[in-house]
Amino acid sequence: MPSTYKILAQSAPSATTESTLYTVPSGYSAVVSTIAIANQAGTSGTYRIAVRPAADSTTAAKHWIVYGATVGASDSIMLTLGLTLAAGDVVRVYASSANMSFSAFGSEIN
Repeated sequence: MPSTYKILAQSAPSATTESTLYTVPSGYSAVVSTIAIANQAGTSGTYRIAVRPAADSTTAAKHWIVYGATVGASDSIMLTLGLTLAAGDVVRVYASSANMSFSAFGSEIN
């Protein structure tokens, strides 16, 4: 089973809107090793991260792994996670402002 190490996804979501950062492709599993959150604003902001199994069609309270965490003004946070995901599993993100971006790094296994 070959692994491909790469940038899995990058997103700059709209403010206060939950959006998909990464969905594991069909026929693959994935390990999200790191998620980076960058705040380009001059004021601090908050973010959320959820991991939703493929079988669940909407995000529920049980899916949030980070909720309301703060990133300082013009700062970044790196979360080393090691999330193991199956085909169709989804990583969702939410930011308090449109000045935040998310990057997921890891590997896809086929």
